[in-house]
Amino acid sequence: MFVDRVQIEVEAGAGGNGCSSFRRERYIPKGGPDGGDGGDGGSILIIAEEGVNSLVQLSHHHHWRGKRGSHGGSSNRTGRKGEDTIIKVPPGTVVIDAKENFVLKDLSEDGDQLVAARGGKGGRGNLSFKSSTNRAPRECQPGDPGEKRLLLLELKSIADVGLIGKPNAGKSTLLSRLSRARPEIADYPFTTKFPNLGQVQVDMDASFILADIPGLIEGASEGVGLGHEFLRHVERAGLLVHLVEPAPVDGTDALENYRSIRHELEAYNPKLAARPEVVCITKAELPEAEEVHAQLQQELGQELLLISAVTGQGLNQLVRQVATQLESAKNETEGT
Repeated sequence: MFVDRVQIEVEAGAGGNGCSSFRRERYIPKGGPDGGDGGDGGSILIIAEEGVNSLVQLSHHHHWRGKRGSHGGSSNRTGRKGEDTIIKVPPGTVVIDAKENFVLKDLSEDGDQLVAARGGKGGRGNLSFKSSTNRAPRECQPGDPGEKRLLLLELKSIADVGLIGKPNAGKSTLLSRLSRARPEIADYPFTTKFPNLGQVQVDMDASFILADIPGLIEGASEGVGLGHEFLRHVERAGLLVHLVEPAPVDGTDALENYRSIRHELEAYNPKLAARPEVVCITKAELPEAEEVHAQLQQELGQELLLISAVTGQGLNQLVRQVATQLESAKNETEGT
């Protein structure tokens, strides 16, 4: 099962209580206070770790509690600090404060971490209250409670290139041809329910990560269908490869389908719609492909690719063009 959005509650451990104690030893009639401080409570850390691919483990564990610090003891013994609780998530997870609705941190790289809830400070023992005017203090402090938060975790796929298009446009088939990924493929819409990632090898030294994003339908920018789940995953992709099916199985118009997806991208986030895009007419082996290719090419006023994941037509050209655009974008970023 793939889970890319989950809400959890985290509560760090409380600090241990301080101790009120007096030294009692033979031959030392005035031992004085010797109560130690309580240990700090354990914090809750969220860490991005390569190899964790989903938030599924969190969907069955909604409440996370940190370890409490140990209480202070006599003879000025400080309580042990509570052990930190670690929650592992996939790189690309965004941590959001669910109540205030703001991003706490984007854990985009392996090893990125966030202290989601800080442990409470241990209480002071009576020894720490001793002074020149108060030589036998009896007061001590309880430990502070740990921080408590309601968090929303959202996973956004980390990919260089995102495959977009209507359901059944051939995204999964293309991903399986260009990489070693093996997504489920069938002759009905909505086969892809979650993103599939694959590494495409350009040559010995260059490669890129390609993401097969769930098919987009009209109204997705308003949450219809897979809606925001689709758009959330495509946000990170620096380059979009838009696949247009020449003869849609649902009988819709190919050109109108292209316009519809562009509208949904624009409605969701204008910056997303402004990303570089490589437009491909898929299933080149179909008789309608040439005509749709010519019509859309004329409408957009740019060269479009005509490809087929079945016969392999145009796939090498697609990989080269994507690699060139990614390299160009990288050089521009490094130059700024």
